[in-house]
Amino acid sequence: MHMTTMRDFVRCFKALSDETRLRILNILLERECCVCEVMQALDISQTRASRNLAALYEAGFLKLRKDGLWSLYSIDRDDMNEYLADLVQAVTKALEGNKALEQDRERLRKAVRVGPGCAERMRGEKTIT
Repeated sequence: MHMTTMRDFVRCFKALSDETRLRILNILLERECCVCEVMQALDISQTRASRNLAALYEAGFLKLRKDGLWSLYSIDRDDMNEYLADLVQAVTKALEGNKALEQDRERLRKAVRVGPGCAERMRGEKTIT
């Protein structure tokens, strides 16, 4: 069990106070993703995807796994504080049946890892809708 400070609580609640980060948690409940897959599933820019993934990672919700050139994010079910696991469970329950989140998951099923430099190739293009 990790020692929890007030700063830790503030960081986790700030992370959950943003719609984009809730949408990211939603798709990461399906499977691990690279930044490009998050971009496609949520139809957002690389900068926005990376910034929000970093906030969730810093709050302790995510883990990062390197696989060659890929940086893959997933829910940190193994090393997550108990209170964070409870929050993820509460968020999951609260967002059940949300049509917009179901659309994100559908786009995730069509998302592909497009390789290094994907952000440059995708910049300015409309992603899967």
